[in-house]
Amino acid sequence: MVDDSLWTIFINASLVNNFVLAYFLGICPFLGVSSKLETASRMGAAVTFVMLVSSICAFGIQALLVAIDAPYLKLIAFIAVIASTVQLVEMFIKKVSPALFRSLGIFLPLITTNCAILGLALFQTNKGYSFVQCIVYALGAGAGFTLALVLMAGLREKLELADVPDVTKGTAMALMIAGLLSVTFMGFGGLGG
Repeated sequence: MVDDSLWTIFINASLVNNFVLAYFLGICPFLGVSSKLETASRMGAAVTFVMLVSSICAFGIQALLVAIDAPYLKLIAFIAVIASTVQLVEMFIKKVSPALFRSLGIFLPLITTNCAILGLALFQTNKGYSFVQCIVYALGAGAGFTLALVLMAGLREKLELADVPDVTKGTAMALMIAGLLSVTFMGFGGLGG
């Protein structure tokens, strides 16, 4: 068990070691869904929910696999849990908000292959977090993922109204913004000593 405080774990996961801007995990939805602020915030909420459920399940799976002396099944078990959770989220969003389901498009089922979620499960088990620490870590990672998406979407929406050279519009501008955001988040690396 790690002796880090819950606040330290949350800040570490959301700002210092942001999954998108520091670890570069989950870049596909980060670049693909971040053109509109509303869509980005909802995608962030969906990913946060999947991270939370996957984190809880990963904690239980890790304990079970250690108890039966089969830690080599960890990766395949985590992937199965993540895929199942994403299917539940996809069915829920399709039922509750068909418009959001259409706006998220292919990126919603791609949460299954989002390496940030698998990375969360693997990182938390490797760090030896307790159950409560796992939940806080998942919430921090989800908050950081959502923060990155919302920042990117806000900047992209703002730049749609700006007069920028044609050569920097579209993908080029998105990649430049992503790079600047990543460099900016490196400044949080000094937090906590």
